[in-house]
Amino acid sequence: MWSTFFLHEEDGRPIPPGAGVGAGAGTLGLTGVMGGRGAGAGAMGVKRRAKASTSGGMSEVQEGKIKLAFFVAIVGVVLTVLGLGTEYWVVLSPPKNFYNNQTCLAAHYGLWKGCTRTLWVADIDPERESCGPAELPGESNCTYFKFYTTGENAVIFQKTTEKSLNVAAAMMALFGLFLMVTGAICITTALSKGESFFLKAASVCFILSGLLILLSLIVFNQSVLSFLASDHSVPLHHELSWSVSCVGFAGAILILGGTLFLLLALPFSPWRRCFPPKNESDS
Repeated sequence: MWSTFFLHEEDGRPIPPGAGVGAGAGTLGLTGVMGGRGAGAGAMGVKRRAKASTSGGMSEVQEGKIKLAFFVAIVGVVLTVLGLGTEYWVVLSPPKNFYNNQTCLAAHYGLWKGCTRTLWVADIDPERESCGPAELPGESNCTYFKFYTTGENAVIFQKTTEKSLNVAAAMMALFGLFLMVTGAICITTALSKGESFFLKAASVCFILSGLLILLSLIVFNQSVLSFLASDHSVPLHHELSWSVSCVGFAGAILILGGTLFLLLALPFSPWRRCFPPKNESDS
């Protein structure tokens, strides 16, 4: 009651008792309307951004699948580099007592260089007839092959390498490595630009690189057989070593990664096409 006497306008007249309440209610109503409009505008903005991201770029789920497939391909690339950079493609082992009873020679080579190791017979397993394995401690002598520079064949244990097959295997491996780099660039562009078109190019690059890597292994194995048939004066036991295993797994993983990119580049889901959900199949 007494509060009405303290409410005056600028001209000194008293404000009616219900005027202040009405004005406050009007202000609250206006504020509620403005807040409702702001919330509506925010919701419309979120919907527009969601619609734009769905129509223009790729979704977060699609991007996550691409990154997972890219990780698989990167594993193949790492294994390829590890295999190509090492010289444990094939290990050559003559009988351990072929030269003398104290030391023996073992050799191993890859695409770029070959190594001979002098091992102690006492360090070799007594049940093993050949010299080795090449990982045992001993004096090592490694030289790069000259058929990449001067065209000369290498001679190991009086046997001569087949330079044409070795060079062909190396060129296939290098071209496969180039395709891997190209595929990685395509995936990086697809993730940054949000365009799924580059997934098709990347899938072709990775599948071809995997096939070239496997074909390089076949050609290298043929070169080893030709090398062993060049001379029979020194009996040799040969076996493909862990570098070949790395390259073989790399080729298979690269083909798998390229296939995943090809499936992700399709406009439809092959899984849903082959196995539709129950509600869709019923309708």
